Amino acid sequence: MSRKTPHPSRPTPHEPVPVLTLDGPSGSGKGTVGLRLASRLGWHFLDSGALYRLLALRAAQSGTSIKDTAGLSRLAETMDIAFEPQPEASLRILLDGQEVGEAIRTEDNGRRASLVAALPEVRRALLKKQHSLRQPPGLVADGRDMGTIVFPDAILKIYLTASTEIRAERRYKQLMEKGFDVNLRRLLDEIRERDARDTERGVSPLKPARDAWILDTSTLSISEVADRIYGRLQQKWPQAGRPKKGPDKREV
Repeated sequence: MSRKTPHPSRPTPHEPVPVLTLDGPSGSGKGTVGLRLASRLGWHFLDSGALYRLLALRAAQSGTSIKDTAGLSRLAETMDIAFEPQPEASLRILLDGQEVGEAIRTEDNGRRASLVAALPEVRRALLKKQHSLRQPPGLVADGRDMGTIVFPDAILKIYLTASTEIRAERRYKQLMEKGFDVNLRRLLDEIRERDARDTERGVSPLKPARDAWILDTSTLSISEVADRIYGRLQQKWPQAGRPKKGPDKREV
């Protein structure tokens, strides 16, 4: 009697679902690169930074103080979130059924999210939601502690970086294209302050995993970065490739 051969890009029942982690500071290109890779591979996608931005927005909507760790933890456990990958490497993000992709990306909400992300109780509350997205055929996880804390057994860990000035210019262009009135000098100062908070915090500080591949994106295009990572993934996971069906939306 013949045995059915597993799909070449899917783990067997005895293997963990493969995860590719992308960590690094704001503006290093993690989100865009991650979406391109997820689409290319047909894997699911996790924007972990969006989770903290979503929680910061939900807290503002409900009048919950960012100092109320118990209240924030309850919101983290109960808020309804969905990620829906879209064509052209974009991501539709829903909070309690409402699209909030633009609302969570404002600089004010970003500052609140950075403060929220430094709270140990909140990080623990959101950990289960992150783990829930680890489903076949694989997951591309974008964040700041994906390879060090959330998915330490990832098959490939990438740490993207770029100069502060380059990252500020990228963020400036993104916000201007979306119609936001921003100041480049102020944005540069805010990125430096955020970097300091993220790297110096006591819980899950921003740093490369010991086995991470560090890639400076300052002089590279998004396509070049994605191609390099895809090539490295194929070396580590030869069966990586796009299955017939891409990832569907996942609620967490």
